[in-house]
Amino acid sequence: TKPKKTTRTQRVEMVNSYGYRSSTRDLFAKQFRKKGMEHLSTYLITYKVGDYVDIKVNGGIHKGMPHKTYHGKTGRVFNVTKRAVGVEVNKQVGGRIIPKRIHVRVEHVRKSRCREDFLRRVKENDKAIQEYKKTGVKVQLKRQPQQPREANVVTLKKQPVTITPLKYDPMY
Repeated sequence: TKPKKTTRTQRVEMVNSYGYRSSTRDLFAKQFRKKGMEHLSTYLITYKVGDYVDIKVNGGIHKGMPHKTYHGKTGRVFNVTKRAVGVEVNKQVGGRIIPKRIHVRVEHVRKSRCREDFLRRVKENDKAIQEYKKTGVKVQLKRQPQQPREANVVTLKKQPVTITPLKYDPMY
């Protein structure tokens, strides 16, 4: 069998790339009007061991950048160094979830708000328990799903007027 001859006009297709930063054109892109130097406040935030942090990659800073699989994940700080924090994140591999420990620079990390609602509820429940001990009136502490709205009756101020369409009248 003879090898096929390729002509100049024949189109050569490119294969898919599987590099370290593949498919991150939009994922790591900075938002509109948010480009430029990083603010100093990013570097002045103090992180402590046990804090919950969100990993959000800053595409403008390449050092200490985590892999794209960790972008948008929340984890707990297990180590704090001079310029970076160690974060323990759960990663799904196949059908199992593995806790992974990664070090990420502070530019790619922000404090998480995932526990704010929980901590607020804990304080409210503690106050309610104190009130119960004083007064003896029991209060519902568990979260309840949103209940249906109250029923109401609609009343008319004026009587409704029925409107009927005019009969079709061709003008020819």
